[in-house]
Amino acid sequence: MNQQTFDQNKPQDIKVLYAEDNLEVAKAMYNLLGNFIQHVKHAKNGKEALELYEKEHFDLIITDIYMPEMSGIELINEVRKNNIDIPILVISAYSERKELFDAIHAGVDGFIVKPVESDQFILTLRMAIKKTLIQKENKKNIAILNQYKEITNKSAIISKTDPSGIITFVNENFCNISEYTIEELIGNSHNVVRHPDTPTTLFQDLWETIKIQKKPWEGIIKNQSKSGKPYYVKTIIKPLLDQNGNVLEYMALRNDISSIMSEKKQLLTSLESMDSALLIIIQIENFDILDKFYDALTIEKIENIYGERLLSYMPEYILFDKIYKLGDGRFALIEDYEKIIHTHEDININDILDKFIKNTKNSTIKLENIEYDISIMVSYCYGKTNLYENARYGIEKAIDENKSLVFANNFVDEVHKTAQHNIETIQMVKKALDNYKIVSFFQPIIDNKTKKVIKYESLVRLINEKDEIVSPLFFLDISKKGTYYTKITKRVIESSFEILHHIKDNVSINLSVLDIENEAIRNKLIELVSNPIYKGRVTFELLEDENMKDFQSIKDFIKVVKEIGNVKIAIDDFGSGYSNFERLLEYTPDILKIDGSLIKNIETDLFSKNLVETIVTFAKKQNIQTIAEFVENENIYNILKEMGIDYSQGFYFGKPQRL
Repeated sequence: MNQQTFDQNKPQDIKVLYAEDNLEVAKAMYNLLGNFIQHVKHAKNGKEALELYEKEHFDLIITDIYMPEMSGIELINEVRKNNIDIPILVISAYSERKELFDAIHAGVDGFIVKPVESDQFILTLRMAIKKTLIQKENKKNIAILNQYKEITNKSAIISKTDPSGIITFVNENFCNISEYTIEELIGNSHNVVRHPDTPTTLFQDLWETIKIQKKPWEGIIKNQSKSGKPYYVKTIIKPLLDQNGNVLEYMALRNDISSIMSEKKQLLTSLESMDSALLIIIQIENFDILDKFYDALTIEKIENIYGERLLSYMPEYILFDKIYKLGDGRFALIEDYEKIIHTHEDININDILDKFIKNTKNSTIKLENIEYDISIMVSYCYGKTNLYENARYGIEKAIDENKSLVFANNFVDEVHKTAQHNIETIQMVKKALDNYKIVSFFQPIIDNKTKKVIKYESLVRLINEKDEIVSPLFFLDISKKGTYYTKITKRVIESSFEILHHIKDNVSINLSVLDIENEAIRNKLIELVSNPIYKGRVTFELLEDENMKDFQSIKDFIKVVKEIGNVKIAIDDFGSGYSNFERLLEYTPDILKIDGSLIKNIETDLFSKNLVETIVTFAKKQNIQTIAEFVENENIYNILKEMGIDYSQGFYFGKPQRL
């Protein structure tokens, strides 16, 4: 018994019925029992005890043997007629041998011998209390188990078979979905619901797993009802074993997934039957956000209407027999590829699908009170293997890159290569962190008027096992997908503040808004800049991110570090995708770092030059300093200086290096 179940140092929350006709003895025992038990009820004889027992619930009975009207033995016999589990203790004297044998025969759990000795009484009582608590816990567990059983029986399709696979039990759900009665199922094997399309290899694997390996098997099985209707069940079959590891029976739990699996399963089955197929997957664009604008019924109508019209948007000279509705605004078309190219020798599938996309875009779905302009994304591939996976990855790429048409042959191989590369990169990052090979390199930033270094930017680098320097371009974004990005940031912060002890110049540290949204990093930075050693020597370069969640915390952080640490705030890569002049003013920056893609082309690209001039003019009006990145030669430097840019950074003045 563990401490949670039985604590010998406090009275137990159980109810005891105590039968004793001697009131003086009863009073003494009542007080003694109170040290161990919270609830004790006294009866003056066996008859009164039996009446109480029949009216109330008790967890333990303690009774004397000799009592008027009904003896303790008679009480025990009456109780045992309908309750063989309740623990019963008998108080007796050594001289009462016959009565002791009668008590044993009646089924008592222990004796308290008169005259009562404290140690013997406590030991016997504790054993009875333990048994009582075990029984209470068992009853509680059985009650919970029965509720689990009831819920499972209502929600799942259940069957049991003997070791040879003959059905011994089915629940009502099994009968409902299979359309067979219990009498038709019991005594048969599951072959009675087996669909002829289901491959024999599936059942070979199933029996190998549950019979030979004696492990649970999980999978999706296509079955057939009595009327011939196919249905799909997600199934788990578990062998139930005896103590020697022999199979007693097999129990199977299933969930009906026909409504979400049947169309896809039909699609996959059809693909398997073709030597070479063309597969096209169509996705209604932005279908996942329709629920923000329309109710569920309207969304369903839009999907259904488009599914009905879909083939009408396809050029007439390519025909499809069936549309597969995959759900969530996604559809699929398949055709024999060899048949297509044999019938149309000069066919260009890409052009056909491009027309299909345009025809769809020129259409409108009209409902009672709305008009919805449909736009779609399409992925296609052809061949024999991995077609569905290729096309699915193609749709994901179309969504990620906002493309309307993607040719997806061999995408599975590309995804596997990318996944393998990501794994190798994460392993490289982990080793580098473990071996303190995530380091900071420092690149000088110069004053354009004096050409003197005014500070250094801290730039993260990774030293791999070959002692090669790896740029963050090759590991930082991948690290964000794992758990290592925060560790890298912390390591860079440590090295950046450490270098301030060894140089007289200031340091600029890159922070993404994701870093600042991290409470631990935010608090650490505030703690560091509060140190007088670093006051006024630190610039935080902020890089905006489309995944930013808490803009207010960024503003609050900027305000705090400026006040307590005289920190300067720079906006990194200004002029790139996330730049926003209105948002810029809310950051209250001291510096704008003009995106390097504009600077490196400034000699030859008039648009870049004009945009940089606009940024500089805006910055001067707002009393914000400017830094140009990617300054690669003297000519670029001279152009920037003439524009009035305050500072420059690039290989012309110095590459990132260890200090």
